[in-house]
Amino acid sequence: MKKSILFIFIILCNQFLVSQTNKTPEKVTQKGFAKIDFLSIKMPQAEIPNEPNMGFSGIHYNILLNKNFYAGLGIYGSVSGRRGGFFTLGVNAGYKKYIADKLYFDAGFHFGGGGGAGAKDGGGAFILPHVNLGYDFKYFSLNTGWSYINFFDKGLIKGNQLNVALEIPLDYNYASYKNTESSFSYEDLNNSSWKQETSKTSFMLHLNNLKVQSDANATTGDVLKGKTIRLAGFELANYFNENWFAFLKVDGAYSGIRAGYMDVFLGAGYQFSFNKNRTNILAKFGFGAGGGGGVDSEGGFLLYPDVSVEQKLFDDVFISVNKGYLLTPNQYFATSTYGVGLKYYVEKNGTFSESNKFENGRFKGIEIIIKQDWYFDAMRMTEPTEDMHQISLQTNLFLNKSLFLAGQTSFANFGNAGAYAEGLVGLGFKTNHSFINNTTFFTQILAGAAGGGNISTGEGFIIKPSAGADYQLNKTLSLRGSIGYVKAKGGSLSSPFVNFGIKYNFSFLNMK
Repeated sequence: MKKSILFIFIILCNQFLVSQTNKTPEKVTQKGFAKIDFLSIKMPQAEIPNEPNMGFSGIHYNILLNKNFYAGLGIYGSVSGRRGGFFTLGVNAGYKKYIADKLYFDAGFHFGGGGGAGAKDGGGAFILPHVNLGYDFKYFSLNTGWSYINFFDKGLIKGNQLNVALEIPLDYNYASYKNTESSFSYEDLNNSSWKQETSKTSFMLHLNNLKVQSDANATTGDVLKGKTIRLAGFELANYFNENWFAFLKVDGAYSGIRAGYMDVFLGAGYQFSFNKNRTNILAKFGFGAGGGGGVDSEGGFLLYPDVSVEQKLFDDVFISVNKGYLLTPNQYFATSTYGVGLKYYVEKNGTFSESNKFENGRFKGIEIIIKQDWYFDAMRMTEPTEDMHQISLQTNLFLNKSLFLAGQTSFANFGNAGAYAEGLVGLGFKTNHSFINNTTFFTQILAGAAGGGNISTGEGFIIKPSAGADYQLNKTLSLRGSIGYVKAKGGSLSSPFVNFGIKYNFSFLNMK
C-alpha cells in the first residue's frame, strides 16, 4: 500500500513538473514612447561667413523605467542649412512629471557621437540636455523648451536654442529571453494572456543604387552626375492593418563614391497582395535626411517615393526589387533609385489575424546592445594616425538558440574623426550558459559600409570579425565585452579593437 501511494505521488509530481514546463510564458507589457524633435543650431562662422543655422531633427525611442524616469536611444540628422549628411547616434535619459491633468514637465539628457559634412564636430562627442513643458493630447503630446548642445571634444558647435518635439505612446509586449525557441500549440497560446490580434512586422536587408541624374545646381554636379552610388542597409516596417504600414529605412554607401554617404528615412506605404499572398506590390513615400561622401544635398532634407514588387521564396521570406527616386524638394540634388532586398515577415505577439490561420507559435530571441568601440591606430587619409572611439548600436535576431543575424550602426565620438560612421550586417554564434555562472560567449562577423572623418576606408566596404562574452545581471540586462579586428577593402584602415557595453534582451511570439 505504501509503495502504491509513493508511486501515485511520483506520477502526480511528474505531471505537475511537466505542466509547469509547458506553461506558456508570461506576457509583459513595456510602456514607452517614440519622439521626433527639432532644434535650430547656430553654426560657427569662421569657415562659412553668415552660414545659416543647421536644422537638427531626431528620431528617438524611450522606455519608461518607472512612472517618471525613462531611457532610450536616438539618431539625429541635418535637415536644413548647408550640412546635409551630418548624423549622430546617442543615448537618452530623462524625468517626466505631470504637474496638472494634461500638462507635464520633462528634463532630459542626450549623449552621443557623430558629425560630418565638413562641420566643426571635432571628435564627434556631444551632449544635448533639455528642459521642456508639454501637453498631453491622449494619442500624442507636444512639448517645447530650452536645450543646449556642445560638441565638447575639440568641436566648435555649441549653443543654446529652443527645441520642439512630438511624442507618441508606443508600448510593446515581450516574454523573458529564456523562452527563446520555446514552441507552443495554438490552443495553448489562445487560452493564455497572448490571445490578441497579431502585429505584422517586416525586416529587410537590401542593396540599393542611386543613379545621379541631376544636380546641376549643386557644387558636386560635374563630379557625381552620371555616377552610381551603391548602398547597403536595412528597412523595418510595422503594419497598422493588413495593408497600411510605417517604415524606417537606413542606408550607407560602400562603393561608387568616396566613403561617407548615409541616409535615414521615415515614411508610410500601402501593400497590395495577390497570388494567394505570395506576391506583393508596395507603394511607399518617405522623408528624411541624407548626404556626405561628397554628395551635396544642401541642408540634407530628402524625399523618397518608391514602388517595389515582392515574391515569396519560402515560409515568410520574400525577395524584393524596387524602383524609386531620391531628391531634395527643390531638386537641388536628385537621383533615381533601384535595388534588391531579402525580407522576412513575422506575425508577432498575438494568436489571430484577419487573413491568416495559425497552428503554433515560437518565441524568438532579440538582443539590443549599446557599446563603446575603441579602434587602435585608426589610419587616416591625410591626418596623423591615432586611436578612434565610437558609440555603437547592435541588434541581434536569433534564427535558433545559438545562431543570430546582426545589424550594427556606429558613429565616432572621440579621436578627431567626428564624421566617421558605420552600417554593418552579419552573422554570429552564441553559446549556452557556460561553467562560469551567468556567462555566455559569442563570435560574429560583420561587413558593410563605413566612411567619413578622414578615416581611410576607400570606397567604404569594411569587414569586422570579433569574439567576446556577456555576463548576465538580471533577466533582461547583461554586461558585454569583446575584441576584434576591422579591415577596409580598398583603404588603409586595419586595426584591432575592443569594446564594452550593456545588452538588453527579450523574446517575442512569432505565430506560424
